[in-house]
Amino acid sequence: MAGKSKRAVAAERLVVLQAIQGSSPNGLSHEQIRKAYAESTGHPIAYTTLRARLDELLAAGKVIRSAKRRNPRYSTPPSTANAPINDAAAEPSTPHGASSSTIQAQPIPLSAEAKRVRALLHRPRAERTPVTYDIEFLDGYTPGTTWYLPAAERARLRELGSTTYAGQPAGTYARDIMQRLVIDLSWGSSRLEGLRYSRIDTEELLRNGTLPAGVSHRDRQLILNHKSAIEFLVEDAQSIGFNRQTILTLHALLAENLLHDRDDEGALRGRPIGIGTSVYTPIAIPQVIEAQLESMLLKADAIPDAIEQALFVMVHLPYLQPFIDVNKRTSRLAANISLIRANLCPLSFVDVPEDVYADGTLGVYELTDVSLLRDVFVWAYERSCSQFKVLRESMGEPNPIRLNYRQELRTIVADTVRDMVWPTDTELDARAQQLGIPGIDIARVVAELQRDLQSLRPEILARYSLRQSEYARWVTAVGPSRMPTGPTA
Repeated sequence: MAGKSKRAVAAERLVVLQAIQGSSPNGLSHEQIRKAYAESTGHPIAYTTLRARLDELLAAGKVIRSAKRRNPRYSTPPSTANAPINDAAAEPSTPHGASSSTIQAQPIPLSAEAKRVRALLHRPRAERTPVTYDIEFLDGYTPGTTWYLPAAERARLRELGSTTYAGQPAGTYARDIMQRLVIDLSWGSSRLEGLRYSRIDTEELLRNGTLPAGVSHRDRQLILNHKSAIEFLVEDAQSIGFNRQTILTLHALLAENLLHDRDDEGALRGRPIGIGTSVYTPIAIPQVIEAQLESMLLKADAIPDAIEQALFVMVHLPYLQPFIDVNKRTSRLAANISLIRANLCPLSFVDVPEDVYADGTLGVYELTDVSLLRDVFVWAYERSCSQFKVLRESMGEPNPIRLNYRQELRTIVADTVRDMVWPTDTELDARAQQLGIPGIDIARVVAELQRDLQSLRPEILARYSLRQSEYARWVTAVGPSRMPTGPTA
């Protein structure tokens, strides 16, 4: 029989550690730990396995053992008894500095319903009932009446995710944090697909094109595809939505060069698929897949709450499995559609434990129960909000001129490049007046335009819908009239 994966071993060790950490100061015996393990997971742990996990925790200093030779008891050291569980010391680091067990050990508080779902999923496969797609699961959801998140929870998450960009054009906040969003969401989502990059490696790839030694072509493609998909969501924020075109485009961007058949990129599947070792078999009839996708998107679009929309898409898009592969990735980025459009904090999935997230999706597949995935979603969104809040504070308040005249600034910059000129302040002043900018703001608008033109570079041309060839001709045409390029302070 094949040995257990590192992920499975780390998961066993974490459950054992959680049982001991939650015990009384006197600790737990072997039998008590086995009982706690079975209650938590829904299945027993073998004596030899338990001894191996305990030995690993002892070696790492995570637990201590009483001096009794017979029936010893295990507890946590006094200095760590109430500390957050972090199993990194008991698990070797993955390549490039990414410790899988550190990720696994992030504590997600689970409701009683979520724990029950997880226990059911951890039963042997032979004890789980084979199921297929249940049309009534989607049909039973009525936007504005059915809620996966209670009203108080939705209000709390909206408050956490609120930004000073409320009321601004769709995607304004995401554009201002674009660089950080691309890095965090690319890494956070890709890691849930088995990415072996660390976050630092991901940042180096996206910023400088630097590749860590020994990385696979798949990992590089995975990251770059996420970057393209995120840029699409942000730059087209005012036109995207819960519609077929947006979802198919997202899938095409995320699946590029990762599927056996290029015709499957951005196309609904026309053949059956399986879900690993799950007892869930997705529907295989193309007409039903198409009809259910359309129904799901109509319902998502009709939900009157951006937070609920995000969770709804995370639940129903993977459950339908409309694509031959890359369904969960598509759902994670699609969940950000409503958040980006509403200028709320986006959902980056940074630090989400892979095993709990996987169980959450399996809970939907096999039990049509959203409890576990909902708990993961809530924790992940809280985590994202706290991280982006720090970024918002470091950025300070948004520039009101750039907020109020975003489109005018971009129009004038694009026209300037296409006209192949270097305008004077007087010419910029006249152009601003033509676009209806009030006289009281024109001087500040002109100053912003000068800064934008001075700092224009190939990496940000998409912001202005400019092509590289247009930019190159402009740079040649204006020559020494242009100030040195580069970001301004």
